[in-house]
Amino acid sequence: MSTVLAIESSCDETAVAVIKRNEGKVSLLTSLVSSQIEIHRQFGGVVPEVACRNHSQRIAPLIEQALEEAQIELDEIDAFVGTQGPGLASSLLVGFSYAKALAVANGKPFYGINHMEGHLLSPFLSQGFIPPHLALIVSGGHTMLIDVQGYQKYTLFGRTLDDAAGEAFDKVGRMLSLPYPGGPEIEKRAHQGNPSSFKFPRALLKDSSLNFSFSGLKTSVLYEVQRNQNWRDQLDDLCASFQTAVIDCLVGKTVKALSETNHQRISLSGGVACNKALQSALLEQSRRLGCVLEVAPPALTTDNAGMIAFAGLLAFENRSGDPLCKGIDPNWALGE
Repeated sequence: MSTVLAIESSCDETAVAVIKRNEGKVSLLTSLVSSQIEIHRQFGGVVPEVACRNHSQRIAPLIEQALEEAQIELDEIDAFVGTQGPGLASSLLVGFSYAKALAVANGKPFYGINHMEGHLLSPFLSQGFIPPHLALIVSGGHTMLIDVQGYQKYTLFGRTLDDAAGEAFDKVGRMLSLPYPGGPEIEKRAHQGNPSSFKFPRALLKDSSLNFSFSGLKTSVLYEVQRNQNWRDQLDDLCASFQTAVIDCLVGKTVKALSETNHQRISLSGGVACNKALQSALLEQSRRLGCVLEVAPPALTTDNAGMIAFAGLLAFENRSGDPLCKGIDPNWALGE
């Protein structure tokens, strides 16, 4: 039996989780998130200094609550893990240092976890192991296609060359005067709009590479807003057309990547994985190609410690703990 406590603080969410494997079965005993969305909404985005200060205030009470909900004592934890990167340096330092301190105080091993590996592995938490598959990670800061042969056997196929898909959603949401974060608001509006109303570009879709680019699409929306005085009357159609352009790029590149592998399984994770239209489009293509689609559970898509705990559990089961001199890595790339 192995029990791990994880802390995630890579951006503006303070999160703590406790996970256990008993006789092969993995159970997420608790996964708590203290959100700062309402705080940062007034600024239209995350303010690093504000995020860091709130992490420092919230982390200790959240750990106490997590242990109470998991019905476990601190000395029963076998390993402590913290998000090492990528993310905001000031935010990462809070959770990473706290997890390291807990490991030292309790004489247990410590593991630094890649935030994107947490997303990558999250669709398979309930299964407890990582099968070979093609992974599509779509979050606020990253968009990546990764060839996964197993745990810690990752090859980066493609990534965004500029804005990530989630970042493009938020920036376009801001252009359209929608509440922060923009992604969920655009999805709501898009549900009622006509996706064929505006012809927005699908950058690199026919390119031979597996990379993504969303900055041109974002700029096209900006030009439309500047040119069209009646855009507010067509807001639903604008959102639907923009969202469809993003999804076409994500799904098109995934299908292309799949043709270059022997995988029969696709995984979808990251904050944008919650988008129902993206799920539907990817599921349709998966069925057409005879593949299984594994989607991360909603609770594990946005920044959370549950996914970090699972990655930490696998680390604990497969390697020695990290040296305590190890520091954060705000630019830690996965699969390169």
